[in-house]
Amino acid sequence: MIESWDRLDSRPQADYGIQRVRCDRVRRPRTGKAHDFLVLEMPEWTNVVADTPERRVVLIRQYRHGNGRVGLEIPGGVVDAGDPSPAATARRELSEETGYRAGEVLLQGRVAPNPAIQNNGCHTFLALDARPGSGQRLDAGEDIEVEEVPLDRIPALILDGSIEHGLVVAAFHFLDLFRRRHPDTLGLP
Repeated sequence: MIESWDRLDSRPQADYGIQRVRCDRVRRPRTGKAHDFLVLEMPEWTNVVADTPERRVVLIRQYRHGNGRVGLEIPGGVVDAGDPSPAATARRELSEETGYRAGEVLLQGRVAPNPAIQNNGCHTFLALDARPGSGQRLDAGEDIEVEEVPLDRIPALILDGSIEHGLVVAAFHFLDLFRRRHPDTLGLP
């Protein structure tokens, strides 16, 4: 049976504002030997699948520095210390990145983005009755284009690689599971 590894020591390595790096010294239960592992300490994140009254999904296009490409994604971002909840973050990010406002916001699930090296999670929300509101309020480092796509086109966009962000693919999987449990909510089979 796999056991948890005991942490013997933990030392900060670097602080980059949005993330910190620490080195944990842990003991492997099977051998008793100690090993060092780097951990990225990051805040919780949210993602929002926003459904419009016309059964379209609000998507965003933005450049991503990690892979050097423009990607098709859903709105989302960091749960700030002042946010009362991940759901509040989801509403805020939807509004800031797209200018849309939503009616009900429903938690779909939480995933660990990369538990091998990160300590955070990403909460996925479904925002119902999303409609244009006051306009985007982008951060200084953001350039985002907004587009609405029919919900039934999402699987093809994932399969053809237009949507490749792993957390976005996971969000649409949560949506599919939700639709199976509540088929009348989005008016789709």
